[in-house]
Amino acid sequence: MNDKRKFKRVLVANRGEIAIRIFRACKELGIRSVAIYSEEDKNTLFRTKADESYQIGRGKSPVDAYLAIDEIIELAKAKGVDAIHPGYGFLSENVEFAKACEEEGLVFIGPDYHMMDNLGDKVKSKIVANSVGVPTIPGITETIPSEEVALRFAEECGYPVMLKAAAGGGGRGMRIVRSKEEMPDQFRSAKSEAKKAFGIDDIFIEKYLERPKHIEVQILGDSYGNIVHLYERDCSIQRRHQKVIEFTPALCLTEEQRQNICNDALKIAKAVNYRSAGTVEFLVDHEGNHYFIEMNPRIQVEHTVTEMTTGIDIVQSQILIAEGYELNSPELDIQSQDDIQPRGFAIQCRLTTEDPINGFAPDTGVITKYTSAGGYGIRLDAGNAFVNSTISPYYDSLLVKVTSWARSFHDAISKAKRALKEMKINGVKTNRAFLLNVLNHPTFQAGNCDTGFIADNPELMNIMVREDKEVKLLTFLGEKYVNGNRGIKPQFDVPVFPRIKPAEIAKLSGTKQILDEKGPQGVVDWVKDQKKLLITDTTMRDAQQSLMATRVRTVDMEKIAPATALYGKDLFSLEMWGGATFDTSYRFLKESPWERLETLRAKIPNIMFQMLIRGANAVGYKNYPDNVIRRFVKESAKSGIDVFRIFDSLNWIQGMEVALDETLNQGKIAEACICYTGDILDESREKYNLNYYIKMAKELEKRGAHILGIKDMSGLIKPMAAKKLIEALKNEISIPIHLHTHDTSGNGVATLMMAANAGVDIIDAAFNSMSGLTSQPALNSIVAAMDSTERETGIDPDGIQEISDYWAAVRPVYAGFESDMMTGSAEIYKYEMPGGQYSNLKSQVESFGLGHKFNDVKDMYKAVNEMLGDIVKVTPSSKAVGDMAIFMVQNELTPENIYEKAKDIDFPDSIVSYFEGMMGQPEGGFPEKLQKLVLHGKKPITCRPGELLPEEDFDGIKKLLVEKYGLEGTEKEALSYALYPKVFEDYLKSLDKEGDFRLMGSDIFFHGLSEGETCEVKIAEGKELVVRLSDVRDADDEGFRNLVFEVNGNRSAVKIKDQAASNIGANSSQIVYANAEDPNEIGANIPGNIIKVLIAEGDEVEEKQPIAVIEAMKMETNILAPAKGVVDKIYIKEGQQVKAGELIAKLK
Repeated sequence: MNDKRKFKRVLVANRGEIAIRIFRACKELGIRSVAIYSEEDKNTLFRTKADESYQIGRGKSPVDAYLAIDEIIELAKAKGVDAIHPGYGFLSENVEFAKACEEEGLVFIGPDYHMMDNLGDKVKSKIVANSVGVPTIPGITETIPSEEVALRFAEECGYPVMLKAAAGGGGRGMRIVRSKEEMPDQFRSAKSEAKKAFGIDDIFIEKYLERPKHIEVQILGDSYGNIVHLYERDCSIQRRHQKVIEFTPALCLTEEQRQNICNDALKIAKAVNYRSAGTVEFLVDHEGNHYFIEMNPRIQVEHTVTEMTTGIDIVQSQILIAEGYELNSPELDIQSQDDIQPRGFAIQCRLTTEDPINGFAPDTGVITKYTSAGGYGIRLDAGNAFVNSTISPYYDSLLVKVTSWARSFHDAISKAKRALKEMKINGVKTNRAFLLNVLNHPTFQAGNCDTGFIADNPELMNIMVREDKEVKLLTFLGEKYVNGNRGIKPQFDVPVFPRIKPAEIAKLSGTKQILDEKGPQGVVDWVKDQKKLLITDTTMRDAQQSLMATRVRTVDMEKIAPATALYGKDLFSLEMWGGATFDTSYRFLKESPWERLETLRAKIPNIMFQMLIRGANAVGYKNYPDNVIRRFVKESAKSGIDVFRIFDSLNWIQGMEVALDETLNQGKIAEACICYTGDILDESREKYNLNYYIKMAKELEKRGAHILGIKDMSGLIKPMAAKKLIEALKNEISIPIHLHTHDTSGNGVATLMMAANAGVDIIDAAFNSMSGLTSQPALNSIVAAMDSTERETGIDPDGIQEISDYWAAVRPVYAGFESDMMTGSAEIYKYEMPGGQYSNLKSQVESFGLGHKFNDVKDMYKAVNEMLGDIVKVTPSSKAVGDMAIFMVQNELTPENIYEKAKDIDFPDSIVSYFEGMMGQPEGGFPEKLQKLVLHGKKPITCRPGELLPEEDFDGIKKLLVEKYGLEGTEKEALSYALYPKVFEDYLKSLDKEGDFRLMGSDIFFHGLSEGETCEVKIAEGKELVVRLSDVRDADDEGFRNLVFEVNGNRSAVKIKDQAASNIGANSSQIVYANAEDPNEIGANIPGNIIKVLIAEGDEVEEKQPIAVIEAMKMETNILAPAKGVVDKIYIKEGQQVKAGELIAKLK
């Protein structure tokens, strides 16, 4: 046609994302683009995307620069511009601007100013709608001149009412008024906002529909009366009347409703012979009735979703229509309404620089990291999203529009979520978490959101609020990151364990079935009939207690339990309970040892379970009343323990008699033990000679023991001594013999081989990857060594190798609890220390400032043992010897001068307890002179301590637990309290306050998550959370850090106090270590847990004064001040895990 005009230059009177969108359309059409920019936008991306760019608005505010009509038109004329595209916002709906363009011979890409005057103004557009029979919301069809007029209308039609800026959109200048009292403030606020946003403060009023759907129809018309619709969009998801997520098609509409709404949109457009792109907006009530509310005579932010489903480039269409092309021209190729057939589903998410954690406050700053999304079905429209981009406070917070397309709504959601997750933006906060929460919400996924959706679901906005269990989980992980390893963690292999079907386990039969069917004597007879060497595996108890301070969690045991049942079916027993299990389970692992027992019993039904019980101490470290011991044995037997390995730290049989008697009462196997000490090969040592062991063994057999245990807790029994002892005992007693030793010397396997040849019935060993050093000898190696001999074990080496491989992958997770002992040591024979004490002694000595006298302390340990009369050294007696040795070196005491120099000195509590008789009566009695010195005249006891203790009130305990903690008051709960009252109460408080993480993987439990890492956390049977640590923010002025997590696709955040930030500055992100060269900086002498801080800031301290107590491997050690001074700062808190050398405090 003759009136077509080819544009050479198009000026875009806008900025940011929409400006770039128009520049690209111009480029594709062969048109040169011209950008304008304000002083504040001189370094932005959009101006570089245009062919030419010119600054405007000098001396004007950032917004006014883009509203300067005269200057923009003057620039356009000077640069030879043919047409101006206004984009959206700013001057896009300004009638005066469109009119000025036409008067100056410039094409305004959009409707002419007459159409804009009729439709762009909300009041006039309602008049047009009424004229063509399109329903509208009741309201005043003219702008309201005053607050009084608004009040009169509201009184007539009833509240709530809506105030709207007549000249604008995007939610600006809109207010809901629900009462007469609200009107004055809301009226003034709406007018003020309208003026700032659009330069016009005209306001109109209408009845407000509560919670409607917001549906808009895209219109496209040419200059020749051809008008089509491009179908509808659902824009109901709004926050403060601003659209957040839009999609098409609207799932809530029936096909009839869709056609009615689209046809009404065409009626309104045709009434004014509409030209260019425009949007007709409707509200749909709960009955499906629709009401016209306004028409936007411009391109919309959300036009992208319509482009994706129709394939029509709306911006190019605007330009081509402005050039004079018809819709049915080859350039536009829209022959009729029937040609427009939407395909698939599209969703647009507006990613903004708003912080959901702080009430969606706009954030500003410099983008320090930007990783874009992409892939099939994803479209990104960005304005200023790139590294080093400065986000200013002057303009809209839109950063990127993320639009997804797919053949189904579900797939479109998945693509949108994937794209949002791919995007990594640092430096400014964004609403990405909020968008993901909306996409994950079932109401959104069903397409049923109305305009009240966000207000009705505040958890979408405030991502700090979540379900209680989730809050506790995220707080736990947040604390682990911020005040734990600070995100620095090793990488672990995923432990692989055989998948054994329960039906296969159910068919297994082993020693447990022999005991159940034939009783303890039946097991004894069966053992005596065996030629094969029987083995007890200690991996789940003594091995992990010796190597890693009993920190192995139930979750790691239960995974390998079925394989242990199958491949270990020929084991005699599993030592998996007792010892330090109770203490560490409740105190450190925050899990129930009773639940561990029951869980493993269910998964391993065929092998006898064995526990270690410390006679009168049960599983504690003090003496308990007899009724506690009896009830504990009874409940343990009921819960799954089959073999009770009973010992006394001084080999005092009276200390074992209550536990032994109750075990017999319960019909379980009583394995009464002799703790091995000394060296039966050294004939000069007469106290613990062969006759000593034979005599005690006979007495234990006489008292009803089913099995004799030789418990070599220090690893002192040498290979030839084992042979000699076993041969002698076999000739003197008739019950089976069970040998337990440690591999501290490196001779453990040889010892067990010699014992096997001497006829020992049962030995203790640990799967190879958990054996050696202070643990037990290597089980897999023993099985292999005994193969093809008359004592071959019958255990499948290939099967148990899988178990060992599993533990090899698990063990690195617990590396922080292991000592630095790298090799075996023959020194153990000289000093006769238990393995755990030997490996930890150096750190303990250094904590007292005696590191340079370590060898002196070891020699003194030997001397103290001799002073005490050469005693059995097993916890707790071994601790008494160690404490005394350090005490003597510290005070420069010797066996010769102690009686003179130590007259008025208080001795360590452990040695006082020993001499009081609270640990029992040693072989040969106490050295009287030393006993009197230590006790300072206090009279010792000579009977069992349990005889002097009143019976525990179990009824009172159960009542307390029910009333105070809401427990059921079970026997297990009462026993736990009776044994460890404070520890058990702390455990209960921890579960209530911090949460139950028993089912959490140990790598996460101990090491947390690093930034960007994802894990699966099981919080209950059948309930797993997929958790990703997405973002860790810098500490604020108060030392708090916000950590943003993604939980099952939803974003949540927690605020954690950063102890390092509050003490040494908010930018600290690494563990701070003490400067070894600075005597004022005090570092942790060993890795461990700070259990007590003994000083406060401002305190004066003396050189070598203890400032804190650290716990590692069940032993407490003092951290000492290296010099005299005043405490300047304290960098740790009680309960904090620290690394060796980590800064504890600083002096001044």
